[in-house]
Amino acid sequence: MPQSSVLVVDDEESIRHFLSLLLKKEGYVVHTAADGAQALDALASRDFDAVLCDLRMPNLDGVGLLEALRQRRVTATVIVMSAYADHDDALEAIKAGAFDYIAKPFKKDEVLFALKKAEERQRLRSENESLRAAARGADSFARIVARSEPMRRVFDTVRKVADYKSTVLLSGESGTGKEMVARALHTESGRASKPFITVNCGAIPEPLLESELFGHVRGAFTDANRDKNGLFLEADGGTLFLDEIGDMPLALQVKLLRVLQEGEVRRVGETRTRPVDVRVVAASVHELGSLVSEGRFREDLFYRLNVLPIRLPPLRERPDDIPLLVEHFVHRHNKVMHTRVTGVSPKAMSLLTSYHWPGNVRELENVVERALVLSEHELIQVDALPDAIRQAHDEVRAILDTDELSIKKASRTLETILIRRALEHTGGNRTAAARLLEISHRALLYKIKDYFPEGGV
Repeated sequence: MPQSSVLVVDDEESIRHFLSLLLKKEGYVVHTAADGAQALDALASRDFDAVLCDLRMPNLDGVGLLEALRQRRVTATVIVMSAYADHDDALEAIKAGAFDYIAKPFKKDEVLFALKKAEERQRLRSENESLRAAARGADSFARIVARSEPMRRVFDTVRKVADYKSTVLLSGESGTGKEMVARALHTESGRASKPFITVNCGAIPEPLLESELFGHVRGAFTDANRDKNGLFLEADGGTLFLDEIGDMPLALQVKLLRVLQEGEVRRVGETRTRPVDVRVVAASVHELGSLVSEGRFREDLFYRLNVLPIRLPPLRERPDDIPLLVEHFVHRHNKVMHTRVTGVSPKAMSLLTSYHWPGNVRELENVVERALVLSEHELIQVDALPDAIRQAHDEVRAILDTDELSIKKASRTLETILIRRALEHTGGNRTAAARLLEISHRALLYKIKDYFPEGGV
């Protein structure tokens, strides 16, 4: 078993000497500091299992040290030592974050008992964190956190198709985790040791996209100063994730289809082709079947990509995952941001699970990160949540709290709220709003005309 380490902080050398001898005899590794400032330096250079700290010291006293540790997000277990006359100060130190206190003059058994309690506390914290980590692992797949039935079906499909080279088409709203599923398809396959490369087909200008995908030779166009392998060649043996495939220009769709059919790539400006072994995973927030009907996407490419379709459910269809995701994001961002939030209050969690989440998992993560910054408590409270989440709950509550029993009237009120919200979320884009509302564009136009006759939407 590793030895426990203790930092003894006291301005009296005799106390430091006595405690050092006592604790070393009991098997502790002991370091000492003459005041709070020296203690901060020691805590900055290494971790201690416990800190025995006097309350009354020059430069920086015990309460000042506790405050400094809180500001620096240092989670050391601090036991304060105080004289009988300092009883009120000791209580203040407990409020400031001290774990326990012992009164001076103290007996050696009191010191050892306090340290044993601190060790037990640390052991329980470690066990709790291990259990939480195990729970997160049990409810995750390839780093995707979920336990709901819709996501378990996605996981099952990924496991079944991962080792096949057949193309996979991922569909789902923005923020549902399409790239994470694409990466899971890669890591669960025999290609895991080879490259996984992502390209957003809608983020690269059309003149550059062909060169980015297929490469070019020197002199192929004005800025082609050297030979370049495209992403297909870079991903050889691995997986290429084509995100937002629906935004790919029609001219490039023809060339992509040829690569998928022939397994060969020809760089821009080159006459010969090169064999390439790449598993293609494509994704789109748009419904590709609709784009085919509109003439914006090639039908033959659609069928070539749609060999193994996987639909990712929006977060509103899997509310069982929300508490698990919230815990995951709190844990992850606590580490990054050095915050000490332990969870979410029941009322705040109720609002989170009842919200419709148009931005899906990405929006939920942003909300949790924001709440960690704003929270003044160990638990995230309702006041740390965005106005949109609180207002959404109030609007639905207002409908339920009336004496109105007409489903028709209540449905109309609720549809009005949802249409307004969808249009706000999409910046007034009615086509995108219809997708969020899961109704046709024509149905949305009809409802807008019916519900907002004065154009006040």
